[in-house]
Amino acid sequence: MRPLKAFLLFFLFIILLAAGPLWLSNSSYSGWLVPKFWVLFAFISGLTFIAISGIFVVQYLNPAMYAQIFLIMTIVKMIGSMAFALIFVLKIHIDNRVFMANFTYLYFLNTAFEVYVLLRNLRNQN
Repeated sequence: MRPLKAFLLFFLFIILLAAGPLWLSNSSYSGWLVPKFWVLFAFISGLTFIAISGIFVVQYLNPAMYAQIFLIMTIVKMIGSMAFALIFVLKIHIDNRVFMANFTYLYFLNTAFEVYVLLRNLRNQN
């Protein structure tokens, strides 16, 4: 997968990912979103963008290290997200179930997109 195509696909993914919460915030279900949801959204999406960018840079410089860098970037994203979630929960007093639903929605869909990019790249290498 070419980097430009992957970044365009990422931005399309982010727009689709934001559609559900945007609809919720403008409807009677706004209680299903945590306060400062968009900060959480921007942080996790930013981590995903940095991870994908780093993976493409390493793939360009040293293709043999692609899989290892993917795992490293995924672990860095996981630790960064956990630290951010801890700070977020300690600073903002919120309903834990709503936070877990919001965090899980964002984290796992962004991780699924990373895996999709990995599979597309590995398929195109053969």
